Amino acid sequence: MRITFLLPAHGANPVGGFKVVYQYANGLIARGHEVHIVHASLADRRSSAKTRLLGAVKYAAFDLGYKGGYRPGRWFDLDLRVTTSWMSSLTERGIPDADAVIATAWQTAEWAALYPSSKGRRFYLIQHKESLFPDADPERAMATWKLPMHKIVISKWLKEIADEMGQKATQIPNGLDLEGFGLDTPISERDPGRLLMLSHFASWKGTPEGIEAMRLAREEVPEIRADLFGVAGAPRGLPDWIEYHRQPSQEELRALYNRAAIFVSPSWSEGWAMPPAEAMQCGAAACLTDIGGHRDYAIHGETALLSPPRDPKALAENIVRLAKDQELRTGLATRAREFIRRFTWQKAVDSFERCLSENA
Repeated sequence: MRITFLLPAHGANPVGGFKVVYQYANGLIARGHEVHIVHASLADRRSSAKTRLLGAVKYAAFDLGYKGGYRPGRWFDLDLRVTTSWMSSLTERGIPDADAVIATAWQTAEWAALYPSSKGRRFYLIQHKESLFPDADPERAMATWKLPMHKIVISKWLKEIADEMGQKATQIPNGLDLEGFGLDTPISERDPGRLLMLSHFASWKGTPEGIEAMRLAREEVPEIRADLFGVAGAPRGLPDWIEYHRQPSQEELRALYNRAAIFVSPSWSEGWAMPPAEAMQCGAAACLTDIGGHRDYAIHGETALLSPPRDPKALAENIVRLAKDQELRTGLATRAREFIRRFTWQKAVDSFERCLSENA
């Protein structure tokens, strides 16, 4: 098959949703399919004149460096056989003819709905309820769920939204890199007060609540120390017991996961959160919020401890439980590591390829 993915930006920095697309591209190209990824400088086709101008400038600036293409070589090893392009927008003229074209964000779905049949059967890879994003038009974002294209969702809670809207959707959980992330430091030998958390500028990631939860937990367990990692700069006012790591390489991130006894995820909402799952692969016990994007692999008391979102006190109580109870922490982490290994890219690509073949 000839397959085209549409992405709403260049992806110069690590983005979970882009990583999923790149993983699928690698898996599909390895099976003999032709795969092309189109990155757009400006994905919103209804943007203002000012925004269009800024998009044109960004397109021109990146085009000088990438000469019409774009590859995320700095943070992801995209197979060289996958072809890429860098466009100012997602107009039809820049989209190759294919058997399947896959939208990956609500803005790209609006474009894909306008393409002629020569661009391929339309699919829509939905990785979050995108109406929640700060830059989204909620009404337009949710309207894309009803566009005439086959939906692929990554988690159970997104499948439930599709069902409620009367939309047929195929649920395919994300896979995990079982070779890139793994257990290096025995679970029982870790400092029980060592925490790790993703720091993110988006409000729904809950970074301030996570920091507050760790602060509250440290009042009960003074030995607590924490590492934060993220793409942007460190949050302001971090205390000296929290160390920040900006854009760690995969090797550095693996080391952080293996140093952590407890991984904390305070998000209000997630599609299918990958950092907690990767931390579980590496033997960290998980304190997570009880949300749809965690529940596909987080079972309270079995593979994680869950607490309500936007409740730092409840999250802190779970952190304290794990920091003080070695048997609970090691048992939870051991069961989680075994459970999470069922989510492989082999299975995900199998399901994705079958979905495209059956619906193309």
